[in-house]
Amino acid sequence: MASDGVITHRSVEVNGVRLHVAEAGPAGAPVVLLLHGFPELWYTWRHQMPALAAAGYRPVAPDMPGYGDSEAPSAGPDQYTALHIVGDLVALIDSLGQERVFVVGHDWGAIIAWSLCLFRPDRVKALVALSVPFIPRSPAVKPIDAVRALYGDDFYICSFQEPGAIEAEFKRLGTELVLRKFFADRTPGPLFIPKSGWGSPDDEVPLPSWITEEDLKYYTTQFDKSGFTGGFNYYRALNMTWELTSPWTGAEIMVPTKFTVGNLDLTYNIAGAKVFINKGGLKKFVPLLDDVVIMKDVGHFINEEKPEEISALIIGFIKKFN
Repeated sequence: MASDGVITHRSVEVNGVRLHVAEAGPAGAPVVLLLHGFPELWYTWRHQMPALAAAGYRPVAPDMPGYGDSEAPSAGPDQYTALHIVGDLVALIDSLGQERVFVVGHDWGAIIAWSLCLFRPDRVKALVALSVPFIPRSPAVKPIDAVRALYGDDFYICSFQEPGAIEAEFKRLGTELVLRKFFADRTPGPLFIPKSGWGSPDDEVPLPSWITEEDLKYYTTQFDKSGFTGGFNYYRALNMTWELTSPWTGAEIMVPTKFTVGNLDLTYNIAGAKVFINKGGLKKFVPLLDDVVIMKDVGHFINEEKPEEISALIIGFIKKFN
C-alpha cells in the first residue's frame, strides 16, 4: 500500500460475505472508513482517498455489501438491515487490525455510519456524515409508512419497495441513463419515480460538470454487472431495521460528529429536515455534534461535486482526534 495516494484493491471475507475494498495511504496510519451510498460505489471517494493519504491517513473504501465487486448477501432484503450491515463493517474493522477508526459516510453510507455509532460507539473515533442526518427512530410509525404518507407511492423510496418492478423499469431505461438521471438531479425537493415509468430510454440527460463520461462508464460497467437489487435491498430492509432497533428508541449518538449537506440536496428539503438540522433537533440526539455545514448551491452528491472542500472538511475535523 503506497503512501502517495495510489489506490490498491483487495477482497476481505467478513461474516461469510466477500467485500471488495479499495485503500490507500501508509499501512500503520489511522484508518478512515469511507462508506458510499446509492447509486454509488467505493469510487465515489476517488478524490478524498489521495487527499487523506497525503494527510497521513489510511482511507479504506469498501463496495458496500450488494454493490460492485462485493458479494450480495444471499437471502435478500432480510440480510440488509442496519444490524447486518454494521456487523459486516465491525468485521471489516477487525480485519484491519483496528480497535477504532474514523468514519465518513454519504447518503446510505451515512445512515449505516449513524447506526454503527449507535450500536458500537466503542469502534468509532469520530464521524463525518454527509447529506443524511441522524434520523431518530419513531416508536409510532414505520419509516416506509411515514414517507408514503408524506409523498405517496411514487416517492422513490416507495417505488423501490416491490421486488422486480423497479429492476424491470431500470432495465427498460438502461443502466447508463438511470445513473445520468440520478447524478443530474438537482431538484431541491422529493424525487418521484412514477409507476407509469421514469421517462423514455431515448431521454437525453447531460452530465453535471463534476462527473466525466469516464466516471460514468465505470459506474455503468459495475452496475451492469451487479444490477441494482443490492442497493434497493437497503431500502427494502428499512421497516425490518425499524422492528429490530426498538431497544435504541431515544438513544443518543455518543461520537464526536461533523455534519454537512448541500442546500439543494433532496434530503435537506424533505419535510421537517431543515428545522430538525438547524434548530437543535440534531444536536439533541447527537450531543457531541461539532457543527453543521450547509453548502450553498450544492446538490446530493456533495463529495463528488465539491471534492476539495469535502476533503479539507474531513481532514480538518478528524485531525483533532489524532
